[in-house]
Amino acid sequence: MYKTLVVSIAIACVIISGCTVPQTSQKGTLAFSSTPTGAEIYLDNQYRGTTPSVLADIPAGNHSLEFRYPGYTSWTSVITVLQGSSNYFAALTPKALPVTTQTTAVPVVIVSASAESGVVTIMSDKSLITIGSTITFSGTGPAGQNVPLVMYGPGAYVNGVELIPVSAGSDGRWSYTWNPGSKLQAGSYTMVANNVKSTESARANFSVVGGGLTSITTGRYTYGKGDTFTFSGQCTTGSRNVLLTLYGPGQFTNGASLGMVQVGADNTWSFSYPSFNSMPLGTYTISVLDEQQTSSNSVSFTLANSG
Repeated sequence: MYKTLVVSIAIACVIISGCTVPQTSQKGTLAFSSTPTGAEIYLDNQYRGTTPSVLADIPAGNHSLEFRYPGYTSWTSVITVLQGSSNYFAALTPKALPVTTQTTAVPVVIVSASAESGVVTIMSDKSLITIGSTITFSGTGPAGQNVPLVMYGPGAYVNGVELIPVSAGSDGRWSYTWNPGSKLQAGSYTMVANNVKSTESARANFSVVGGGLTSITTGRYTYGKGDTFTFSGQCTTGSRNVLLTLYGPGQFTNGASLGMVQVGADNTWSFSYPSFNSMPLGTYTISVLDEQQTSSNSVSFTLANSG
């Protein structure tokens, strides 16, 4: 009987000790993609960027996932996050076009947001800024409550950076001026405003340019009369266009604008300009300047009787 009692106590100790082993917290890494790309990602009703994107340190367990894209039906699901990496892909379906009928325009009346509604709105005073400048956001939120702000963009803002929350006044209106300094990267940014309970959010998109280089090269350094001048280069400031100006003898002494040239998605541009017989012979310089005037460059060439 004594042996039986000892064995029973030993088994009980094993069971108790097994129940008290501390559980290690598990987290997963989630990769999101969709067609079309650029869909907004909402994890547990929180905006987490756009596809394609990777989010790390997501607690294990069940989470709600939603993809949103303008003109497409939202994709929603409850996912189970496990330790390790998981991929989530959604093929979004275009919404059916609504049947349009002629209606009479009705004026829109903006009312103050109440604390009960939890609704937030946001707008920016600019759609594009240069590095080193500021941008002001304003909107409405629950009266007397804080409006948390999160900035998303390239570089340090890829996973979102929480900014100082602002407080909505008694009329529900708020305003915030963002001064990011000169270390900002060029690209597309999104400011997200939430209510305190994170049940409602609104977004304002804008672009940042500057901080890059603008280059130019010519196909030939000697051209003849009647030849077509060819120029090309790169612009990595984020500017969508570059301005070309031609300097030289005669009527080109003070410079003649050749107009704006569009910068491609790969940050390159090209331009052709036909010469004419009345152009004076001599040395010419063509300069390139990005649209926001943050970077410039130039190249020289000669116009002779024959190239």
